[in-house]
Amino acid sequence: MEEIFIGDFEFLGKGIPRVDAKDKVTGQAKYAADIEIPGMLWCKILRSPLPHAKILNIDITRAKRVIGVKAIITGKDFQGFRWGWMPATRDEPPLADDKVRYYGEGVAAVAAVDEDTAEEALELIKVDYEELPGVFDPEEALKEGAPVIHEYRPNNISWEFHMDFGDVEKGFSEADLVREDRFATGRVIQGFLEPCSAIAYWEGGGVTIWAAKQSPYFLYRHIAQCFKLPLNKVRVIQPFVGGGFGGTKNDSVAGDFCVVMLSKITGRPVKFIYTMEEVMISARRRHNAIIYNKMGMKKDGTITAMQSKLIADGGAYTAIGPLTMYLTGCISTLPYKLPNFKHDAYRVFTNNPVSAAMRGHGVTHTRFAAEIQMEMMAEELGLDPIEVRLKNAIEAPHETVNKVTVLSCGLKEGLLKLKESNLWKEREKEKRKNHILIGVGVSGTAYLGGARQRGHQAAAAVLRLCEDGSIEYLTGATDAGQGSDTVLLQIIAEELGVPPEQIDIQRVDSAYTPVDPGTYGSRVTALAGEAAMKAARDLKRQLAEIAAKEWNVKPEDIVFKNGKVFVKDNEEKGLPFRKMAQIACYSGSGRVLVGRGHSEYGIEPLDFEKGIGNAGTSYSFTSQLTRVEVDAETGFVKCTDMMIAHDCGKPLNPAIVESQNQGAAVQGLGQAIYEEFKMDKGKTLNPNFADYKIPTALDVPNIEVIHILTEDPNVPYGAKEASEGAIVSSPPSVVSAIHDATGIWFKELPVTPEKIALALREKGRGS
Repeated sequence: MEEIFIGDFEFLGKGIPRVDAKDKVTGQAKYAADIEIPGMLWCKILRSPLPHAKILNIDITRAKRVIGVKAIITGKDFQGFRWGWMPATRDEPPLADDKVRYYGEGVAAVAAVDEDTAEEALELIKVDYEELPGVFDPEEALKEGAPVIHEYRPNNISWEFHMDFGDVEKGFSEADLVREDRFATGRVIQGFLEPCSAIAYWEGGGVTIWAAKQSPYFLYRHIAQCFKLPLNKVRVIQPFVGGGFGGTKNDSVAGDFCVVMLSKITGRPVKFIYTMEEVMISARRRHNAIIYNKMGMKKDGTITAMQSKLIADGGAYTAIGPLTMYLTGCISTLPYKLPNFKHDAYRVFTNNPVSAAMRGHGVTHTRFAAEIQMEMMAEELGLDPIEVRLKNAIEAPHETVNKVTVLSCGLKEGLLKLKESNLWKEREKEKRKNHILIGVGVSGTAYLGGARQRGHQAAAAVLRLCEDGSIEYLTGATDAGQGSDTVLLQIIAEELGVPPEQIDIQRVDSAYTPVDPGTYGSRVTALAGEAAMKAARDLKRQLAEIAAKEWNVKPEDIVFKNGKVFVKDNEEKGLPFRKMAQIACYSGSGRVLVGRGHSEYGIEPLDFEKGIGNAGTSYSFTSQLTRVEVDAETGFVKCTDMMIAHDCGKPLNPAIVESQNQGAAVQGLGQAIYEEFKMDKGKTLNPNFADYKIPTALDVPNIEVIHILTEDPNVPYGAKEASEGAIVSSPPSVVSAIHDATGIWFKELPVTPEKIALALREKGRGS
């Protein structure tokens, strides 16, 4: 069991096994697709074969005659309902009702006794379309005369965001070198293994829905709004979740609304499971973006100013896009000192599938551009890339030009760890083995934790003490595979001095668990962890008062440790925790002990319009080295080694922190050199993992994670974000390594073998 000393703790800082491990490896864990209810019907969705078209008529006459079909719905059944992230951008219907705006958009849904019958009925639904011209490139969509996707946005700008701090023109005039470049990130998807699924049952004037969601309370509100229900008539039960990473698992999808509507009509439970092809054709994906970056640098490597313009392909609807645009700019003032900064972000409607959040939300795009451009300039000035980063790296405490306040920062320490490593020191020893070119690259990045946005943001926890000393823990936070349930139990165990196995965490059920904003932006340990800590302390306070009366001491003199409750400096005056629970519950008329806690940001307000203030409670810093081998004949890249020096504050479970960093780094590797949707006029041509090409186990390099310990006062026990930083740091580190091997800078992701082979031949470096 891996341990890291982060304080005088019994359970924190130790790599205890995950609480869900046994259920998952034995197959006992139930996912949404596993749930079945007697009398259940199957839902299938008819999808548009066109990317942009008016819906003239939908004829369901023949489909309704199919034996076993119980109900068919179209977009008109939802009576104009739209959902989205904020009132001004609620533009997406559950099923298209006036026109389709992307290939694969749902236009009708069938409930039948089995999947085959539902599929048969879909084939008999006749839809008359009037095809409209489409636009599939965001820069083309901005041009005058381009097809209009939504009438309320005639210029096709879904959302725009602007930041302007300091004086960039003055900063550029002070620079010895000013460089402007165009960068682009690819069309990628989250890559979870569990497709979207839900089962809904409408009864008694309300609905219960089991859904594969990492933020189930988003769905809870969407269903209430759509069906005009009070929230206490919407019950969302959270099964196990097979990966999320944002996007579709963070938001609602057409199937969620359809199964509720079909259950309401039929009075029977209705279930849908998207195929993986449906997910990859129609589900939310990361924004692909074009970044025009301009940077000024002095001869000694000091950055004087940066200006960026980002144009993102938002696809057919707005979704959570405004927050994405905000994040592309607000974190660009980290992790380096930047006195002058200007940023303009445009999210553009196209007839492509909807773009939304994904791990490393927003920051991946602009950080990739800035990191590579900074290194290009360092090379031009003859400067060492790590030294340039060290020169500009911030140190805590630090306030950025847009008033982001950093109270802990291990960036310099991480960069120095990389500089001292053999991987970096020996990078010049062997640059080529026959036709294999070898390179080592570097990056330094930052990411926020405890993300905040508009609306309800507080996490809450309830602990109920049972008379035998066991504890029931209710939380609205979802473990989507990242291991947060285990860490939350460690926090409670630490506070109460009992082993984690004595605490039972209840999965999210909106009828009982506290409302929670969701699992996104690395917020669970920070905010649900704070709530759990406070709830445990509340319960401990109540128990301490009872124990103090027993031993005629002050409550503050009562200690909870090693499964015992005792008087400080007098352990003989003590009892097992179990016995103290019995006394508390049985004495006199008995007590019911419930601990409660909720999170509070405790930081200044955030100005979302101007990009001023803190988008999270704290900030992680990641320094990364990557070693690659490039085949000069084929352009194929093999990543052999990664070294990740990650400042996550205090790793409360080092094993989970390490695995999360490894997973995020491999996701970033995939986006750097493998992953990309191939599109043809809005149609996805490679909607499967065979052709989309995510990294497999054989592609995973040797990854060393170095824990950089810092102390941040804004998060429980000093624990900060512990993985999203690695998905941000990987692409620039990989591209830096490819440049070191080939001498060629690549500014568009992914850097595929074809691009490398052609560039090498053009440069005369091929075999």
